[in-house]
Amino acid sequence: MPESEHELAEVQRAHWQQIYGEHPCIYGEEPSEPAVHAAAVFRGAGAREVLELGAGHGRDALYFAREGFAVLATDFSPVGLEQLREAAVAQGVAGRVTTAVHDVRESLPLADTSVDAVFAHMLLCMALSTKEIHALVAEVRRVLRPGGSFVYTVRHTGDAHYQAGTGHGDDIWEHGGFAVHFFPRDLADSLAKDWTLNEVDAFEEGNLPRRMWRITQTVPQ
Repeated sequence: MPESEHELAEVQRAHWQQIYGEHPCIYGEEPSEPAVHAAAVFRGAGAREVLELGAGHGRDALYFAREGFAVLATDFSPVGLEQLREAAVAQGVAGRVTTAVHDVRESLPLADTSVDAVFAHMLLCMALSTKEIHALVAEVRRVLRPGGSFVYTVRHTGDAHYQAGTGHGDDIWEHGGFAVHFFPRDLADSLAKDWTLNEVDAFEEGNLPRRMWRITQTVPQ
């Protein structure tokens, strides 16, 4: 990784540690709408285990657990995951939740074809280069079983913050301390190569609002 990319990654890691430390449960306890949709997709496919990448303080991971899934929740913030574990105990689902500190720039610590389903809400549009995003999706495909679904969300180039703030190249723009890789449609399409692309659904979230895609793609059987 070029030094500038490495520095940006470390700055963002420290920023998220600070955010979770100063604002516990910053995103509330209710699940995101994409997580509710994903649970229905996963249940329909017969999934029993869900890997969530970028779980943060756990509002979606905990929802999956309450819905009866066994959940492996990963994030690069130990502070966020500690809040997740505490909430799992409080909600009575600690037995269905496992956490692991993991940076998605590194290989997933899981065996091939060992996961039923994968969920990632706004993780792929973090400060990741296009090369790193492709490597991550290749890792997701490696660990998913045939027929397994990957549901993820990203902000796209139609978003109001695209090309606003500080540009870092590769469609990465930093606004208010948060660096975002805004997705053009051809990037989403290229990530579905050798997958079955089930859905690219446009939606909005938050007060800005953030303009996003919810993407579902499946490993062919």
